[in-house]
Amino acid sequence: MGKILITGGGGFIGFHLAKSLLKDGHQVTLLENFIRGKKDRDFTKIIKQKNITLIQGDITDYNTFTNIDDNYNAVFHFAAINGTENFYKIPDQVLKVGTLGTLNILDWFVKGSNGKLIFASSSETYAGTLKIMGKDFPIPTPEDIPLTINNPANPRWSYGGSKILGELALHAYDKAHKLNNWSIVRFHNIYGPRMGYEHVIPQMIGRVINKENPFVVFDPEATRSFCFIEDAVQALKIVLKSKGTNKATINIGRSDGEIKISELAKKIFSIANVSPQMIEKAGPKGSVKLRCPNIDKLNQLGFKPEIDLENGIKKTYNWYIKEVKH
Repeated sequence: MGKILITGGGGFIGFHLAKSLLKDGHQVTLLENFIRGKKDRDFTKIIKQKNITLIQGDITDYNTFTNIDDNYNAVFHFAAINGTENFYKIPDQVLKVGTLGTLNILDWFVKGSNGKLIFASSSETYAGTLKIMGKDFPIPTPEDIPLTINNPANPRWSYGGSKILGELALHAYDKAHKLNNWSIVRFHNIYGPRMGYEHVIPQMIGRVINKENPFVVFDPEATRSFCFIEDAVQALKIVLKSKGTNKATINIGRSDGEIKISELAKKIFSIANVSPQMIEKAGPKGSVKLRCPNIDKLNQLGFKPEIDLENGIKKTYNWYIKEVKH
C-alpha cells in the first residue's frame, strides 16, 4: 500500500478521495489550512483513523513544506479556493492560492519526490473558448481544446486563469526537471455530499431546504453534465494507477446526461417533493452556457460511472437534510 499526500484534504474532493484511499489501506496525509476545508463531523471522524495524518499549513507559504516528507508514492494537489461566488468576492486570494501555491508545491516536489503528482485543473480553463469558437466549439469537449481567458477584467477568471497557469507550470517544470510521472485532471461539475453551498446543486438544495419561494433559477438555458463524487474518486484512482496517464491531461466527469439548469431545478424539486414558483433570471457576466466533457481517454482506461443524476441528487439531498438537522 502507498503513502499519499492530498493538499486541500479537508475540501470536497480531497476528503472523499482520502476516505476511499483509507478504505483501500493506504497511508494518507492531508495538508489543509481550513479556509475552505471544514473540521465538521465527517472530517473529525475520518481524522481519528490510525493511518491518516493531518498537517495544518498554508501552501502559499513555502515554509509549510520544510518539514513535510518528500517520499510519497503520490501527491494529489487539490488545494484551491473554488466556488463561483468566491471568484467574484475574493479574486485576489483565489489567484494567489492557485498560482503561488501551485508553484510552491512544484518547487517542493522536484527536490526529491519520486511519486506521481496529480494536479487538479478545471473546465474553467477553457470557459472563454466557447465565446471565441462559437458554433465550432466541440461538445462533448476534448482535452486538446484551446485554453483561453477572453476578459481578464472579469474577476471570474481568477480561478480559471490560475488553473491555466498551473497546467503551464506542470509542463514547464517537466521540461526543466524531467518530472515524467505526473498527470493533469480537469474536473467537470463534480457534486455530492459535503460540498458546501457555493455550487449549483448544493446551493439549490440548500435553498429548497430553506423553503425559498419564489425560487430564482439563474442562467436557466445553460447546460451541464454532472458527475457524482464517488464516480470522480473512482476516476482519480484509475489515473493514479495507470502509467498511460503520465504526462497526460484527462477529463474527469460524464459525457452523458446533459441537462438544462432549469430542468435540474425541477428535478431537485421533485426529489424534495416541493413545487415552488420558479423565476428565471440571467446568469452572472461571463457565465458558461455549455459544459460537457469528452471522456474517451478515461473510458479507455476502464472508467464506468455508476451513479446517475437522479440517484446522485437523492444521495446529496439526503446528506444535506441530515446535516441541517444536526
